[in-house]
Amino acid sequence: MMTKYGAPDRAHVPVFAERVCQLLAPAFDRPDPVCVDATLGAGGHSLALLEAHPSLTVIGIDRDPDALELAGKRLARFGDRFRPARAVYDELDEVLDETGVDQISGILFDLGVSSMQLDVAERGFAYAQDAPLDMRMDQSQGMTAAEVVNSYAERDLSRILRIYGEERFAPRIAKSIVAQRKRAPIESSRELADLVRDAVPAATRRRGGNPSKRTFQALRIEVNRELDVLRDALPRAIDALAPDGRIVVLSYHSLEDRIVKRELGERTKSSAPAGLPIDVPGTEPTLRWLTKGAQPPSEAEIAANPRAASAKLRAAQKLGGRNQDHDRHSQGEERR
Repeated sequence: MMTKYGAPDRAHVPVFAERVCQLLAPAFDRPDPVCVDATLGAGGHSLALLEAHPSLTVIGIDRDPDALELAGKRLARFGDRFRPARAVYDELDEVLDETGVDQISGILFDLGVSSMQLDVAERGFAYAQDAPLDMRMDQSQGMTAAEVVNSYAERDLSRILRIYGEERFAPRIAKSIVAQRKRAPIESSRELADLVRDAVPAATRRRGGNPSKRTFQALRIEVNRELDVLRDALPRAIDALAPDGRIVVLSYHSLEDRIVKRELGERTKSSAPAGLPIDVPGTEPTLRWLTKGAQPPSEAEIAANPRAASAKLRAAQKLGGRNQDHDRHSQGEERR
């Protein structure tokens, strides 16, 4: 049976699938473990976890109803061990309340836009395909990329491109956008890609890939509030973990990775005043790193899935459980 994203059995290969399973597996060594796949997509990671752990229940969260449909068909054979939830992942508390779950054993975030969304032209995410400028992960609500491009003030467009896209020619591109939209609204991805190409210096156009990449990334982040959602979601995810529970995050650009590094890193440190011989109760670290720095994909993973090339993986474990003594001694072993 076909879905908007194709046949369920032809879904895309998930990034870091084997490593994600390895990192999360120890957290499922308990009765009736529950894992949250906070960015379900096609359900590739959830499929691997459900197959590997017969007692595991996975709660799959996604804001995209088409992704939920595809994953639901793909994972139907697991019955109620798979529970889909249409939501944004910063709504984790509400999802857990609705499913009657108090604590979770593990949680996975595979951030950014999915390969499926990039491959469907009418979603407007890809600068290489001509389509209406949409870029919403949930097309039923929110402002489209076209509305951002055609309504934001020049200074706001420049700020978004500079911060979210790390685009050094942000002022030039924003100025070109405003000049063009005075003549006619910018409504398609091809129009915007051509405008960006013409706005940047010729020398830049000849190297470094498509010059529209950073602009499209910036607009997608703005439309979907991706960084704000991530900042809100990570503390909720950590708080929802049971002792010895684990969190794994895959990010695809430096802005996401900085947020992950900072939020998880702060939880690996004591908050007690410096110089005290022991941690004051309530100031102890609540996480320990499971990864040393941000792990890149292997050459084999990139060969199998070229879009994995920019991926970075970080993982941590919740302290306070049966392995707490070991965790405390391990705290200094792995640094960011």
